[in-house]
Amino acid sequence: MQVSVETTNGLERKITVAVDEERISNVVDGRLQDMTKTVSVKGFRKGKVPLKVVKQQYEQQVRQEVVGDVLQSTLYEAIGQEKLQPAGQPRIDSIKSDPGQGIEYTALFEVYPEVTLGDLSKETVEKPVAEISDADVEDMLETVRKQHKEWVTADRAAQDGDQLTISFKGMIDGEAFPGGEANDMPIELGSGRMIKGFEEGLLGAKAGDDVTLNVTFPDDYHAKELAGKPAQFDTHVNKVEEAQLPEINDDFAKMLGIKDASVENMHKEIKASMQQELEQRLNTKLKSSVMDALINTTDFDVPTPLIQEESEAIKNNMLENFKQQGMQDNSMQLDASMFADQAERRVKLGLIMNEIVQSEGIKTEKERVQKKIEEIAAPYEQPQQVIDWYNGDKQRLAEVQALVTEEKVVEWVMEKAKVVDKTMTFKEVMNAEANK
Repeated sequence: MQVSVETTNGLERKITVAVDEERISNVVDGRLQDMTKTVSVKGFRKGKVPLKVVKQQYEQQVRQEVVGDVLQSTLYEAIGQEKLQPAGQPRIDSIKSDPGQGIEYTALFEVYPEVTLGDLSKETVEKPVAEISDADVEDMLETVRKQHKEWVTADRAAQDGDQLTISFKGMIDGEAFPGGEANDMPIELGSGRMIKGFEEGLLGAKAGDDVTLNVTFPDDYHAKELAGKPAQFDTHVNKVEEAQLPEINDDFAKMLGIKDASVENMHKEIKASMQQELEQRLNTKLKSSVMDALINTTDFDVPTPLIQEESEAIKNNMLENFKQQGMQDNSMQLDASMFADQAERRVKLGLIMNEIVQSEGIKTEKERVQKKIEEIAAPYEQPQQVIDWYNGDKQRLAEVQALVTEEKVVEWVMEKAKVVDKTMTFKEVMNAEANK
């Protein structure tokens, strides 16, 4: 077998493989010989068909099968011989397979890039730091109160924050359109659930009022047939209700499931929960800053097949999330290419981190993995069940091991780079994550 490799463009390689006829004919002859014992040919007893007859009827077919098998086996044999690492499935570009002449073929594929780590000492990594103030705890408590609000009838004009129960019929150019009609639908004014102008137009309305809302669908509206079009909604207000919030007392603490229910313990548990969430967000922001440093200092081409594969994975994950939210798969038309930039960053970071792990000999100690599992399990009512759940499945355990490895890479980068604290408020940290 003769092999030659050519670099065509960037990471793309063209491999040419020539296999002599003897290697093919030996396999063909062997298969034909075996067939004399199994094939049925008119005029001969099964198992007694002469080799010459079998050759006449089956040699061409068998040769085609053998050429396909030899092509696959010799391709990966040649790739291994040349010490190449394909990133994705090789594509056969051309085949010459004349009887008696052996075979010669070429294949194209991209290879994994050589990753050379840059100088991290010149990079600045921002480490966000934040503390939870008493005012932050009070704000969170108010949010929790609103989550447990009750709606009571309001005998007055609608205000921002009220809930209205409405019936409406929408029209465009005087004609009704699909999805533009509803009966007894609750809507909270100021929630931003409806298109711009709809909720605002109901401010000041009372129960029993008929209101005509003239609005325009946004240009980027998900239903393309409605995007950018003006519409009229004839709306009847069935009911106006205002929010009634629970009082902050021991009963409210008990309703929230606070152990040793009291206002004091409720504050403590809310703050502890906020602290846990804050630490997670701070770690996420720190990791993002570290990853930016790695991207900035390490430049190489990323194999296209890996980007395509990751783009497809991101798309499928998003569709699965939509499905869990009750949306039908066919209601969202997503093209994997939409996620190419995000996928390229993920693949690039994966290759960089793998290089760091290999070159620096980073290991994931069992003790640290177990500690991480315990941290994950801590917020649950039955943490031991969560710990057993992770330890009872190799794939779940591997996911935690990957998290620990990532943490150790972050620590390694922080030892190399210049780390500066960035002071933030609790709200700044939480809003920054929410707006991503």
